[in-house]
Formats: sequence, C-alpha cells, structure tokens
Amino acid sequence: MMIPVLAYYAIFHYAPMYGAIIAFKDFSPMKGITGSEWVGFQHFQEFFSSYYFWRILKNTVLISVYSLLFMFPAPIILALLINEVRRQAFKRVVQTVSYMPYFISLVVICGMITDFTNSNGIINSFFTWFVYDGTAMLQNPDLFRPIYILSEIWQKVGWESIIYLAALTGIDQEQYEAARIDGASRLKQMWYITLPGLMPTIVILFILRIGNLLDVGFEKIILLYNPVTYETADVISSFVYRKGLLEFGWSYSTAVGLFNSLINLTLLISANYISRKVSSNSLW
Repeated sequence: MMIPVLAYYAIFHYAPMYGAIIAFKDFSPMKGITGSEWVGFQHFQEFFSSYYFWRILKNTVLISVYSLLFMFPAPIILALLINEVRRQAFKRVVQTVSYMPYFISLVVICGMITDFTNSNGIINSFFTWFVYDGTAMLQNPDLFRPIYILSEIWQKVGWESIIYLAALTGIDQEQYEAARIDGASRLKQMWYITLPGLMPTIVILFILRIGNLLDVGFEKIILLYNPVTYETADVISSFVYRKGLLEFGWSYSTAVGLFNSLINLTLLISANYISRKVSSNSLW
C-alpha cells in the first residue's frame, strides 16, 4: 500500500531536485543541464541586488503572515462551532455548504471574485453605499491582500476543518460527562477539554504551515493581479512564473525558487525545534 505513495514522492518530488543545479548554471535547452556553463552564484547575486527583491519578499512575507494569522485559526473555530451543534441535519448542511467552495475550479473562483469586485459588482456596490469610491477593487493595490486572504478563507475553511473534526471524535466523551456533572458550562468544556484535546493536531499542522510560510501559490495570484497591483500582489512564486515561463529565464527563476525553498526548510526545522522544546509535540 505504501509503494504508490513512495513512488509518487520519488518521481515527482525527489527526482526533479536534480534539476535545481541549473540555478548555478547558465542553462540552455540545446546544451542540456550537464552541458550548460557553470556560473556559480551569479543568478542569486543578480536577484538579491535587483529592484524586485525587497518588493516580492515583502509581499510574500506579508501575505504569508496574514494567512497564518487569519486563515490558520478559521478552520479550528469552524470545527469547534460545528462540534457544538446538536441538530445533525443542520450540522450536515453547514458542513456541506462550507466544503463546496473548495471543489470549485480556481479559475471559476477567481472569475467570481473579479466579477463581484468590479465597479458594478455586488460586493463593490455594497461598499459603495458606505465609504468606497466604486472603482474596481482589484485595480486598487491596497485592497489586493484583503481580497486574497478573505477569498482564501471562504474557499478553504470548510475543507481544512475536516481534520479538526476528525480529531474531535478521538476525545474521550467521559470527560464531558464528568465536566457536566461538576457543573461546567459548554464554554468551559470547550476551553478545558476540547481545545487541549485538539492541541497536538493544532501544533503539528501549525509546524507544517510554518514550513510552507513563504510558499504562496502563484495560480491564484496570477489570475487576480495585474501590472497596477504588482506593488502589493507580486510574490516570489508569481515572479518565478513570469521570469521562468514568460521570459525564459530558467536559471534565474530556479535560483529564486531555490532561495524560497531554503527559507521554508529553515522555518520548518526551527518551528519543529521550538515546538518540541515548548510543548513536546513535534514532527520528529
């Protein structure tokens, strides 16, 4: 049963790592990886000294931190709320409605966001009644990050709550019965029983999230951003996409992507070490 999983990671994750060597070469498809000229850290130095370095690093860090602050607690809160619902029919409806956006194509999601935030879109029209000036929201650099984070929460909160709901089923129900006998309210039961029972799962997922902190996917970014919003929307992955696939700068884009991966690896190891020291919960 493990062979397909091991083969998947070996073929699609570990084998392609050999290609990362082109970050240190002036890669040419005609010469191949081994035949291309070795240039060392030239592409890294070019990236670190470029005008775009601090802009895309800042945007990536800000979007990642905002995602961690607002997106990570959202499925935990949703799972806790669903767990408190006693009517099974209503619980199933809430779960189904919250799961549905995750299964909608990302292209469709971004099309909906674009339509809703256009100058005549429903969301734009709603805010125009209060303080907004009515221009297309995705043309406003200051609004790109809030739109991105809120749409990510709407799209993924239901799906990511599944693992927490599964963890809730493993909590000993006798603890709740003992707490009710002692007069504990539902809020106190949640605080002293449910949350501690979820804590190992929360810590593991938090470590994994830290390990992917700077790994902001380019798909949704490139579907929503435009040259007007590059100032706040352009991140490392979208920069790699433009340089590598649109401008054919394969070695340069590989160097940027390798830099991003090394930062994520450092964050993962650091988060795991701190968690092991503080809470005794860790990946290894």
